[in-house]
Amino acid sequence: MQLIPGLKEQWLNLTAQYTTDEPLLLQEFDHLTTHYSTINRFYHNLQHIHNLLLLQQQYAEDIKDHDTIGFAIFYHDLVYDVMKTDNEEESALAAGRFLQQTNVPVTQAEKIMNYIRATKSHDGNSPDNDLLLFLDFDMAILGSAPEEYQQYAQQIRMEYNSYNDTAYNMGRTKVLQHFLQMPHIYSTETFRNKYEQQARENINAELAALKTT
Repeated sequence: MQLIPGLKEQWLNLTAQYTTDEPLLLQEFDHLTTHYSTINRFYHNLQHIHNLLLLQQQYAEDIKDHDTIGFAIFYHDLVYDVMKTDNEEESALAAGRFLQQTNVPVTQAEKIMNYIRATKSHDGNSPDNDLLLFLDFDMAILGSAPEEYQQYAQQIRMEYNSYNDTAYNMGRTKVLQHFLQMPHIYSTETFRNKYEQQARENINAELAALKTT
């Protein structure tokens, strides 16, 4: 896959400062790419990781702790099973197992794991602006152009292909309505100004489409 060389370079740039064990880093990168490349992933894949890393670069001046966000991006969807509800916790634990083998401080490792856990609820009630930016990176797709959003919605449906239309539409409607009921979909003013209105328009359009299927 064309993304892998660039992602590998970014992974090594991030991790090599915390260990000289290059075989460990390469083995873990293979572990990551294998998980993100399974056949049942249509959105939560390496392209998603690449897109979040691009957002990290785009908003670099607003970020204090780039390494924490970098690790969180690489691991936040490592475990992704639509039949389970503990994906975020399992992804956080996987990150923790790797970080224990490096010189990443324990306090930073816990912070990384908590960033990953936060993607379960996307609760923007935190004084940690880096965390809020990371959560907004993960939600940026909701405010994308309508055509891109439609592709995203189709990819999510494909990831849930084990569900029939009735079950999927019911669950997806609940998720989308939850987003609309939030005072703000995005946690930072920067992302609210750029994406909030479009995100709500996209979500309403998807809700309307779900009613016709």
